Amino acid sequence: MESANIVIVGAGVVGLAVAAKLSEGNESVFVFEKNPKFGQETSSHNSGVIHSGIHYPKDSLKAKLCVKGNTMLYELCEKHRIPYKKLGKLTAAITEEEIDELEKLMRQGQDNGVEGLKFLEREEVKKLEPNVEVEKALLSPSTGIIEPDELMNHFYAQARKNNAVLATETEVTGLKKTDGGYGVSGTSVGEKFTITAKTVVNCAGLYSDKIAAMVGLDIDKLGYRLHPCKGDYFRLAGKPPVKMLVYPLPKGAGLGIHLTPDLGGSIRLGPNSYYVDKIDYQVESNEKEFREDVESYLPLIRERQIQIDSAGIRPKLQGPKDPFRDFVIKHEADKDLFGLINLIGIESPGLTAAPAIAEFVSGIIENEIKR
Repeated sequence: MESANIVIVGAGVVGLAVAAKLSEGNESVFVFEKNPKFGQETSSHNSGVIHSGIHYPKDSLKAKLCVKGNTMLYELCEKHRIPYKKLGKLTAAITEEEIDELEKLMRQGQDNGVEGLKFLEREEVKKLEPNVEVEKALLSPSTGIIEPDELMNHFYAQARKNNAVLATETEVTGLKKTDGGYGVSGTSVGEKFTITAKTVVNCAGLYSDKIAAMVGLDIDKLGYRLHPCKGDYFRLAGKPPVKMLVYPLPKGAGLGIHLTPDLGGSIRLGPNSYYVDKIDYQVESNEKEFREDVESYLPLIRERQIQIDSAGIRPKLQGPKDPFRDFVIKHEADKDLFGLINLIGIESPGLTAAPAIAEFVSGIIENEIKR
């Protein structure tokens, strides 16, 4: 039977970042991806935003890894010429009543170590973005945009250079604890396979709870069951009305329908958020709902055409009425599963945090598994 040192399940942006990092100091690293190409699900169906770290509670993994990942990502882009734009972001208090919430967001961002945050009054916002109508806004200058595919290409190239092997069309359907590690089985390009691995890193995104369940973990008892949450995007026709990212205050399961310029300057609206029980990428929302949401801070949208763009699905740990849930990044040694590292619920800010998550996982392997 074939054997590997490390098997990573899932080749989204996080799986690829982990592969690039782990293959620096470890031999025989394999990445198994069920789709024909890497990054075809959550990683390539998102806003491509480099988040600053204002939206997550202090000391949460989301906050720490986002703030660290933000810096790492800009350094990576500069060093390896990955296209990005550091545009800055306005989070808008549209009414007087929302100003208290905006102040809380500012404090949370400062607690998380986000630099350069400042409040702008209506007139100051108008100077920066003449088409935006708000009472007050929070400026986070370290927010930017990146092309997720370019970032994934970079991580893939690094992993390959370090002799990691990516096997696409390779779906893991079985995971079993053995004496020396794990038996990983499934189908690869239509053929059945089994491989043994000392360490398994579960980066399976929308399917990460299913991988955890395969090895016998009770995903309901542990709070590992995912609640897929969909978000649709529309695109604004014509000349871009804003230069920066513009967000309303977060409400519900997402961060609200926001305006995101892409690297070509075209503006996307979205995503909204609604829970679904199947994975498909058809846009289900209607244009009217998007218009009404955005109109509250960008009135000129009334005269603009918008067209359907795309949809994405977040692997959320929090269900419809649950409070905040953090990333799960855990070595399951306490459950008699030495050498299994689960990454579950890696939704936003997963793209921003990817290089920091990879470093975090590498730390677990160096300090807990290799010792």
